[in-house]
Amino acid sequence: MTDYRVVPGPEAYFTPSAARMGIVLPEPGEAHIEGVIVPEEKAMEYAARKLLDAKNPTLHPGPLVLWNWNEKAAKKAKAIKILAECIPARIIPMPDYRPKYPKINPDVEINPNHPNLTIWHNKEDVCLFVGVHCHQANLSLKIIRGGTDCFTIAMCAQAGHEDAMLSFRDATAEKILRLAEWVSKLKGVPFVRPVDEKTSGDGGHRYSDNVFVKLADGG
Repeated sequence: MTDYRVVPGPEAYFTPSAARMGIVLPEPGEAHIEGVIVPEEKAMEYAARKLLDAKNPTLHPGPLVLWNWNEKAAKKAKAIKILAECIPARIIPMPDYRPKYPKINPDVEINPNHPNLTIWHNKEDVCLFVGVHCHQANLSLKIIRGGTDCFTIAMCAQAGHEDAMLSFRDATAEKILRLAEWVSKLKGVPFVRPVDEKTSGDGGHRYSDNVFVKLADGG
């Protein structure tokens, strides 16, 4: 086990990859917080608290959810909007990955080749990436860690991101809504799901019902 921790920077001009420093990815049902593997629900609560405590929480959806290329993308996009409204948080998209020179407009977009410009301009202290291709997300996360003090959260549809300060894996619309539900729970307000997201897909109770029942019982 490594003693290295993935924490807000600025860390270094040449930021080492977290994988090179010994950080490993979580298994299904797990997440990582600053490189430490934890149960996914613990990470959900931690992420919700970070977003609520932030002065300028910002969500950065990428092309995988922005361009409505399949039904899953459309559901994720709706879930992201619900999460932003629950916090509340600003949404600044990452519409594409092309370098933008001589500069980008940091009020309206973030780019993986110079994400620090948007982070600095908007004074983001906690941000969440979702729907960004893994190789571009890793590039952004390293640059942000190297040059800013922003706490990064990554909701990855694959195996997660070592270079984020907190990362979930296997991200779905349901998982995004669970995070929104945690935010609402910590705020002490009721959470109402979209009609088409009220079950797990098989007609049964949603997963988070069981989670909150166990919490209420002290489990």
